[in-house]
Amino acid sequence: MGLQNKTSPDGKIARYKTRLVALSNQQHEGLDYTDTCAPVAKPTTVWMLFEITAAKKWEIHQTDVHNAFLHGDLHEEVYMKLPPGFEIFDLTKVCRLKTVLNILVYVDDFIVSGNDLSTMQRFKNYLSQCFHMKNLGKLKYFLGIEVVRNNEAIFISQRKHALDIIIETGLLGFKLVSTPIELNHKLLRDNSPIIENPEAYRRLVGRLIYLTFTRPEMCYIVHILSQFLKTPRQAHRDTKLGTVHYLKGSSGQGILLRADSDLRLTAYCDADWNGCF
Repeated sequence: MGLQNKTSPDGKIARYKTRLVALSNQQHEGLDYTDTCAPVAKPTTVWMLFEITAAKKWEIHQTDVHNAFLHGDLHEEVYMKLPPGFEIFDLTKVCRLKTVLNILVYVDDFIVSGNDLSTMQRFKNYLSQCFHMKNLGKLKYFLGIEVVRNNEAIFISQRKHALDIIIETGLLGFKLVSTPIELNHKLLRDNSPIIENPEAYRRLVGRLIYLTFTRPEMCYIVHILSQFLKTPRQAHRDTKLGTVHYLKGSSGQGILLRADSDLRLTAYCDADWNGCF
């Protein structure tokens, strides 16, 4: 059994969740099973859906599937030990999973977008007849991404995620900086002492990686910090903390997806890429 509560943008618990995880089975990947995770939509797919919805001025709603793993057909035999508290019945018994989710969702959350509100409602009503659903209305908070909508644009940000990073590092009361990393840094050639607690460094870098979904200006510094996950040094840790100082002054920054977008894809390249080494 695993607990993972779903929170709202203000940090309050929106729903209590329990996750049942297979434990101590004797099956082997490729022989008894092939899939090892729930199907999810790629972040870039979610981003593009927001972009198209803003440009087309479509409605966008969110729904939630209760007990997603109980729906759909499972074509493989998956067994697991009985969860704690059930051993009193029969120690020789195990559980056999009979059904599993097999649709394009992000675990148990998904969004519905379209230009016909009545059609969207009929679609959600149909899903509610097939599964135990919870209609969350217009999209406001999805996968830690806050969504603000008006007739002119959709604004997406990860303000709560950024604030959680600042609070976790204990830098809420420290001064602000204007850039996430100093100019002409020499981190690749740094020989400062290796830090004793690399787990905290790795955890923070992982959280910064997720933040780049709505903060593309963070991609460079996250790319640099990610190169030292194996043996982070004191200078790398100090740079990481400096990045958090930058976040404190820009926690609400995000991406504005304008309704007047022509939906053309524009790409840029660094003409001085050799200078990055």
